[in-house]
Amino acid sequence: MTNLELMNLEMLGFIAAIATTSSFLPQAIQVLKTRDTASLSLAMYSIFTVGVALWLGYGLVIQDVAMIAANMITFVLAASILAVKVYNEVQARREKDELNEDCLAEC
Repeated sequence: MTNLELMNLEMLGFIAAIATTSSFLPQAIQVLKTRDTASLSLAMYSIFTVGVALWLGYGLVIQDVAMIAANMITFVLAASILAVKVYNEVQARREKDELNEDCLAEC
């Protein structure tokens, strides 16, 4: 491959990285703004976040700047959403347990 072809290939990688990372941004903004994660799958976001971390690790090993940048940003966004989701799940369980305790105390 010529230098020009390598540069074009690198540019393609950056465009793909920008497209996939920016597509994730609206979901992250909405969740961080509203804290609403009821319709999000905990399993999906857990697996997705681990997958992004692995892609980031792979990018670091092969030293692909586009892959590193995209997955670093996506990891932060996905981990933030996952953190809110886990927090909401814990809060929901606590509320449910409190309701059950109240019901048992009144019964």
